[in-house]
Amino acid sequence: MLIIDEAQMRQLGAELIAACKSGGIITLRGNLGTGKTTLVRGALESLGVTSGVRSPTYTLIEYYEFDQFCIAHLDLYRLADAEELEYLGYRDYLNTTTICFIEWPERAEGYLGNVGLEIDIEYDVDGRQLAFKFGNDWGSRIIAAVNPQ
Repeated sequence: MLIIDEAQMRQLGAELIAACKSGGIITLRGNLGTGKTTLVRGALESLGVTSGVRSPTYTLIEYYEFDQFCIAHLDLYRLADAEELEYLGYRDYLNTTTICFIEWPERAEGYLGNVGLEIDIEYDVDGRQLAFKFGNDWGSRIIAAVNPQ
């Protein structure tokens, strides 16, 4: 999928959240500046969050509570060792009511568990090229909703 600007990336985030009917894990891979946080920002803005949506690079986790579910936004860029996830209480977010957006998932290899949807974002001459891969039925349903083909 080709995303040509920031508005489209935010729209994709909104569509992802709209397709989520329960909690699960969405990983976001890509170099610095490819739009990982922008996608999450779009998801949160579609739910009414109007300020303070930033990459949790220093806090590692930002948590947002809504009426029907919660969103945990994790940025693992500064993670020194994957085992640190245990100290952060990562497993507390793995439930049917929390959607986890995880940036830099490669830094937690072997600790993430049942990833429902992987999104790879790469620079493209016309914008950003996104590739989707599902890991379970939850992820498959989300892909079908946002990228029907």
